[in-house]
Amino acid sequence: MSDLVITSPANPRLKALVALRRRRAREEAGATLIEGYEELSLALDAGVVPSTAYVCPELFSRAGLAGAQDIGVQEDLLRVLRGRGVEIVRLSRTAFEKVAYREGPDGLIAVADSVARDLADLTAGASDLVLVCQGVEKPGNLGAMLRTADAAGVDAVIAADPVTDWSNPNVVRASKGTVFALPVVSATTAQTLSWLREHDVALVVTTPETEVDYGDVDYTGLVAIAVGAEKHGADDLLLGAATHRVRIPMAGRANSLNVAASAAIVLYEAVRQRRALLAPPPGP
Repeated sequence: MSDLVITSPANPRLKALVALRRRRAREEAGATLIEGYEELSLALDAGVVPSTAYVCPELFSRAGLAGAQDIGVQEDLLRVLRGRGVEIVRLSRTAFEKVAYREGPDGLIAVADSVARDLADLTAGASDLVLVCQGVEKPGNLGAMLRTADAAGVDAVIAADPVTDWSNPNVVRASKGTVFALPVVSATTAQTLSWLREHDVALVVTTPETEVDYGDVDYTGLVAIAVGAEKHGADDLLLGAATHRVRIPMAGRANSLNVAASAAIVLYEAVRQRRALLAPPPGP
């Protein structure tokens, strides 16, 4: 079967695609936009099968990859998509630039099912590490925390009282596609705390309002690390439920770090402790 070709930016299918930039439209459709070679490749590696991929071969050489290999690797990706039964729609450059979310598009956009899972579907092993992001507003911060969580081996990420959604194109972009590699959940703070109690998860919450250094608590068991919103931090409900409240020492004039940086620092302390626990004892 030959690919559908669309050349007009006014095509109804493209108008529906543009509408998915809005959270309400994404939630009503249960859909996620995936734009870019890297993001789509990681999504496929994670087992995501898009319903449709919109492509513009004229833009393939702008993938930002290894020069002359750009077109080849993207054509390979198209073959993978076809092999998984994904509908391919070829767009003219004008039409693609109309629907592209980012500047300097590389000719690949796909639509897949929403990535968010239900809290009830999450399980918790004896040594799982969970990241809780409460009230985070900026998609770029949420995406950056996902990249760190993926690198640190986090088992799940929960957005408590989220201001943005996991399917936001800027979350997908900032996460470099790792949003598809991790179980991600949206829930209220109350629901999140109920789940943590039900599974006996120790809760470590970052806040400047404590004297406990983040390196002075144990992260080697079943632990959730929680960070709060960019402006106000963790709220009283989350702080009140904390097993430990921890602070990151600040030696400069600023009194806080970017929320994604804070999450990274504490997550990697957990990684350090867990590796030390598993390291073989020194020889004689």
